[in-house]
Amino acid sequence: MAKVLIVYGSTTGNTQTTAEIVGTELKNAGHDAVVNDVTAVEAEGLCEGYDAVLFGCSTWGDEEIELQDDFIDLYDELDKAGLSGVKVGCFGCGDSSYQWFCGAVDAIEERAKENGARIICDSLKIDGDPGSCRSEIADWASAVGAAL
Repeated sequence: MAKVLIVYGSTTGNTQTTAEIVGTELKNAGHDAVVNDVTAVEAEGLCEGYDAVLFGCSTWGDEEIELQDDFIDLYDELDKAGLSGVKVGCFGCGDSSYQWFCGAVDAIEERAKENGARIICDSLKIDGDPGSCRSEIADWASAVGAAL
């Protein structure tokens, strides 16, 4: 089975919860999933040793897209991560009442593509608390697992 790195940036805990659910689902499907807070990783060589990387980030701001604070450094240095040819998926939590609902997810996905990543599934965008979306998160994790 595949070795998957899940990197998340979370302020309120919603994106962390989502990352943990995805990790558990992938492990239950037989994959080796490693879940890390973005503050525990560095861009340089991020993808080494992994078959896929999943990026999770919450979105802030109503005037423009704002990535979760801890995720900004990784985003800015994503060109150093070794994404070329790597399978990538993106997810995050946001607030659908804002113009740029989960815009950070779109921005990260676009940056990953610019650096040669292979996007393996549609992004997962959670409106607020992921607690009520557990089956949707599990379905997304299954789609990721099938694409590995």
